[in-house]
Amino acid sequence: MFEPVPAYRSSHFRIKFATAPWERAGTASLRRQVFCAEQGIFEGDDRDAVDAVAIPICALSTLGGAPDAVVGTVRIHETADRPGEWWGSRLAVARDYRRVGALGAGLIHVAVASAHARGCTRFLAHVQSANAPLFQALHWTSLTEVELHGRAHHLMQADLAHFPPMVDPERGLVTLLRRTA
Repeated sequence: MFEPVPAYRSSHFRIKFATAPWERAGTASLRRQVFCAEQGIFEGDDRDAVDAVAIPICALSTLGGAPDAVVGTVRIHETADRPGEWWGSRLAVARDYRRVGALGAGLIHVAVASAHARGCTRFLAHVQSANAPLFQALHWTSLTEVELHGRAHHLMQADLAHFPPMVDPERGLVTLLRRTA
């Protein structure tokens, strides 16, 4: 008999603004999977008023160099009443890709750097406490601890000096990532 073949997992990813309809649908589906089905934070859907103004960002796995599937997402938006203040939220990575080194960091980089190019002077996020060390390693500071949706979070701020403006986030980053243990 034949030996089972492990499932294909791409090592090349593109992290960019979700511009195509399938990319936007994939980001919404991944958010529901992570925040509703896996974590149980929301029931049925996690969409809220922010989605009407937010820019979705996706991490796409590739197959033969072409985009294949949405495997990560985050959304960003500028606050209406405080120009220059941007927020990131709903950072999610598909379960099968959570051990891919730097995928979450790449999403964070595109989020902050693209907002920086659009006039961001302050970038904030509510980060689940378990993920705060990753953000701190990426030059974010915890401002305070808060509880949101029944879970401990940190209100965190990015150090914009470490995120040079990204002027073409629709194209994004193409990167070769390695799996961690």
